[in-house]
Amino acid sequence: MKKTFLIIMISVILLSCSNKDKETNPLLKDWNTEYNTVPFSEIKTSDYLPAFKKAIKLHNNEILEIINNKEKPNFENTIEALDYSGKVLTRVSKVFFNMTACNTNEEIQTLQEEISPMLSAHEDEIMMNEKLFNKVKTVWDNRSKENLNAEQLHLLKKTYNSFIRKGALLSVEKKQELKKVNEQLAVLSDKYNKNVLAETKNYKLVVSKEEDLKGLPDWLIENAKEIAEKTGEKNKWVFTLDNASCIPLLTYCDNRDLRKEIFLARINRGNNANKYDNNKITEQILLLRAKFAEILGYKNFAEWQLEDRMAKRVGRADTLLKDCLQYSIKVAKQEAEQFQNLLSQDHKGAKIEGWDMYYYAEKLKKIRYDFDEEISRQYFEIENVKKGCFDNITKLYGLRFEKLSNIETYDKDVDVYEVRNEKNEHVGILYFDPYTRNSKTAGAWCDTYQAQYKTKHKNKYKNVSPIVTVCFNFAKQKDRTTLTIDEVKTVFHEMGHATNEFLSNGTYPSTSATMVPTDLVECASQLAEHWSMQPQVLKTYAQNKDGKIIPQSLVNKIIASENFNQGFMFTELLSAAYLDLRMHSISASDTINLQEFETNVMKEINSPSQIPPRYRSTYFTHIFGGGYAAGYYCYIWSEMLDADAFQAWKETGNIFNKKISDKFKEYILAKGGTEDADLQYKRFRGKEPNVIYMLQNRGLVFANKRNSEDYSEENQTEEE
Repeated sequence: MKKTFLIIMISVILLSCSNKDKETNPLLKDWNTEYNTVPFSEIKTSDYLPAFKKAIKLHNNEILEIINNKEKPNFENTIEALDYSGKVLTRVSKVFFNMTACNTNEEIQTLQEEISPMLSAHEDEIMMNEKLFNKVKTVWDNRSKENLNAEQLHLLKKTYNSFIRKGALLSVEKKQELKKVNEQLAVLSDKYNKNVLAETKNYKLVVSKEEDLKGLPDWLIENAKEIAEKTGEKNKWVFTLDNASCIPLLTYCDNRDLRKEIFLARINRGNNANKYDNNKITEQILLLRAKFAEILGYKNFAEWQLEDRMAKRVGRADTLLKDCLQYSIKVAKQEAEQFQNLLSQDHKGAKIEGWDMYYYAEKLKKIRYDFDEEISRQYFEIENVKKGCFDNITKLYGLRFEKLSNIETYDKDVDVYEVRNEKNEHVGILYFDPYTRNSKTAGAWCDTYQAQYKTKHKNKYKNVSPIVTVCFNFAKQKDRTTLTIDEVKTVFHEMGHATNEFLSNGTYPSTSATMVPTDLVECASQLAEHWSMQPQVLKTYAQNKDGKIIPQSLVNKIIASENFNQGFMFTELLSAAYLDLRMHSISASDTINLQEFETNVMKEINSPSQIPPRYRSTYFTHIFGGGYAAGYYCYIWSEMLDADAFQAWKETGNIFNKKISDKFKEYILAKGGTEDADLQYKRFRGKEPNVIYMLQNRGLVFANKRNSEDYSEENQTEEE
């Protein structure tokens, strides 16, 4: 009797504590905010760890409910229940990991090192749970007995395969071994990211002589002056490794020594034999991933990764990269010769190097096309570009963006927009975060605080609208922030991802929006770039400070120079993708010296020494700190898709053809991960993608025997 009373009292106390946590921790309690946006000011860094621990417990309880359900396993009580589980954990994770990218600090980074392995272990416990998998398998085996629609069948297949690919069929011993590998990978990945961020943010190139600034545009000089003042370098100029500072210096600075210094600093991030060195960490990650694949019965990690991608097999991705490289490298070498001629005029006897490529490319562009990027820049003020991009999305898909002033943000420079559709219905919320800062990871990206899906109550579904964020690292200028053409395209690119999120119409969390193979993820975003430089689009947003629309003569120069320097640009992209694929093709028994390995891979493809891969192995955060391992090739695969897709509009003679826009919305954007990606694309286009359009867009000659169909799976041989 006393024992029973004691158990009841303990339960009451625990429940009371649990309710208290839920009521006081802002990450766990209900958000009484408009549109369920994040109450950033209420969240303290100390809230994250207890929130994760509680959310994991809640998720575990949901998993136990599925396992202990006495009813016969079916789609609703097993697959659907599993996919809807973990909502609290998802919400906490979304906030935390968005902050680690856009508003981080040392305390958050330290927390990440503890939280990431915790989440990895939690996922392993679910995916390797034998009782849970047996229920999933039962549903899979009995799938023909349930009246499932295409989306449900796809989710069932995806769930079943995920369990197998994560180790559900392994022995107890092998499962433990795999869990240990996953835990180590989580820790190393976080450390890798932390090192890259430190190497990027800690570096500064200090210029004390004004004559060393010759060639630089006024806006960049002003920006460098501001950075110097903020970092205690009075009466000097400071340049950083953020692209918004580094790339313009490499492009315009007449001082070759300064270009060399910042170039070498940029390509040697994580490779400086200091406490932030990533060489050993990268080697460990590669070997652990190879071990991961070996435990699961694959030859290498690339083979495991590509199995559920559009490429399906390593040979297909490898073939595409090599086919493109043979043309891009040929053109890149021709470009280097032209740059060498210009260099010889400035520095007799000097040899063209990596720190000369941007600079002389810009010089040659001026000579060949009478085109100066700085003259065009005045027409690309950031607010106008944003509005032009929004208007373009409205014209294509009917979405409208209305700025809000009553939604809290995490930084004063972040703008918030409500998104509505053609029927004036609420579609979602957009955070637009444009400028670089020390608390922000380098690059540009799109993510969500809440992805689209539909909640279910008494067999009725209600849509959950997405809350999307797009982040950039543009240099904020004093009076009027202007962008380069590449930066303009980046705005359109990330908003392409956002559009995909807003138009998603999936039922389940795992079938919505961008829950598709990465080969297809980048299609919508890269497709959006095509409109950015179209003459009729430019005239809607490109105007200078006096309101003068960009002149047609300048538009003609932009179009004429679009294919310029593509040998260089495409080669650095392709070589990064090839390096990624080769690094993840090693076996667990291999030994690897990272720098030697990278050098040998570049020799293998005969890449010019002046063109390092876009991301070298020690700062390749896409693949060592993100989700693109053995998948960076997807940018090229997606480019093949987006170039082919844009052709669908061009063939009609109207780049705003509503019929084509509606078709793309129906089969690609709204479908999300509800069907096989290859099938989705074929339904939109009516045929396989044709690689010729990508090569034409790049200004490369398609001279070998391959045609569009050679990249379809049925036309690929095992020997590849």
